[in-house]
Amino acid sequence: MNVIVRWHVVAEFSFPKMVIFITIEGKQGSSHNRPIPGSSNTQRARQARQHGCFATPPPPSPPTPKKVAARARGEYLRTHFKNMREVGAALSGMKLTKAYAYLGDVVEHKQVIPFRRFSGGVGRASQAKQFKATQGRWPEKSVKFITRLLKNAEANADAKSLELEDLIIKNIGVQQAPKTRRRTYRAHGRINPYQGHPCHVEIILGVSGEEVERSKDKDAVTSLSSLNRRQVARKRIEAARA
Repeated sequence: MNVIVRWHVVAEFSFPKMVIFITIEGKQGSSHNRPIPGSSNTQRARQARQHGCFATPPPPSPPTPKKVAARARGEYLRTHFKNMREVGAALSGMKLTKAYAYLGDVVEHKQVIPFRRFSGGVGRASQAKQFKATQGRWPEKSVKFITRLLKNAEANADAKSLELEDLIIKNIGVQQAPKTRRRTYRAHGRINPYQGHPCHVEIILGVSGEEVERSKDKDAVTSLSSLNRRQVARKRIEAARA
């Protein structure tokens, strides 16, 4: 390989510039035909094809996960936090179509919302027996707000191409919002606080998972997660003797 270096001095605007011309002689396809720093991308690609050197293709992008959930959120809703919490607890895990029918019955006082946590001063209702409770109410205002949120979440699920029949209420989160402070005037010049208790509500709808068929084998081992150690040991001994 012969390298010929030619030096030329060019005078321009009374400032000398030195330009270097490099000529490389050799056979096509030899190892010296490598891309020169500063050359264009077209020249680099041409030389890469001559040498058979191609850049490694980028790894394929991971598949986009399928969207199986939709949510809706309401903030500073002017309805009682405690009532809304009990409504959310009653609807959690229920299918969306069944939840609409249940809330409609609550408005018509055909079914009741069982009160379990915030049950102080709540009257008893015979309709709460089906929920294994004794106390319940028909909070119509909370039902109205949560019905609107369910409709909103349903529209978001429809935008994600989720089937309405497969939607279930995965979770309903209810949190307290800052209290609204007012005053009420009492006798003898006294003033008492008159506060409201609004709330934030978030609803998450999801697609129900595939149902697993129950095993037809009579000797199949059942789940022992709800048993203590002594009961688990007894079950194993009985299974070994049988």
